[in-house]
Amino acid sequence: MQMTMRLFSKRVLATGFVLLLVLPVLWPATASAHGVSKRDASFVQSNAGRAIGPFLYLGAKHMVTGYDHLLFLVGVIFFLYKLRDVVQYVSLFTIGHSVTLLVGVLGGVHANPYVIDAIIGLSVVYKAFDNMDGFKRFFGFQPNTKAAVLVFGLFHGFGLATKLQELALTQNGLVTNILSFNVGVEIGQVLALTGVLIGLSYWRTHSGFLRHAFATNTALMAGGFILVGYQLAGYFTQ
Repeated sequence: MQMTMRLFSKRVLATGFVLLLVLPVLWPATASAHGVSKRDASFVQSNAGRAIGPFLYLGAKHMVTGYDHLLFLVGVIFFLYKLRDVVQYVSLFTIGHSVTLLVGVLGGVHANPYVIDAIIGLSVVYKAFDNMDGFKRFFGFQPNTKAAVLVFGLFHGFGLATKLQELALTQNGLVTNILSFNVGVEIGQVLALTGVLIGLSYWRTHSGFLRHAFATNTALMAGGFILVGYQLAGYFTQ
């Protein structure tokens, strides 16, 4: 059984790297760093002064519709059975992305959005691989998961910052608006994770959970590789 799982995981890794190499060639025109919608961008750029409510909404919307953030968080809580552990790991992620979101926008720290989003895609690959016990199987060690969640949280927050940096934000009320956006992100995160936890809790009551966990994380890893491929395509064709 273990030999079968190892062979399967090797095939998954090989498939992932193939996707990583092929996607930039197949979709160079459509690959781009995902950002806010044109309607939301128009509002943000035309807004003058504090707008707490709208920025709360935009932050929540970005998290709920941010498939890359959600995929990573699904991987993080996939095998967490205690609410205390869920809160601890999600708090580490929250601290990380809050710091870089605020530093990126308010401190004016810039980075290429495609590179940051590619790293975010790798965070999904990492967590899925970790859930599949890949580090112990292939490398004989287990990374510090809490530290990894915090570090990847920093990149996820920087990813949010790069989206806002693409817009012409007025300085009038900027601090209040960005803080509101960050709080909105947390609200959206709680809403999304609540739904995920309900679904996982129900699934765990069935005997098939552990039997299908490996395949589920395989799909999660493949999704992460696809995200990386899209972002690299955007980077090399920008």
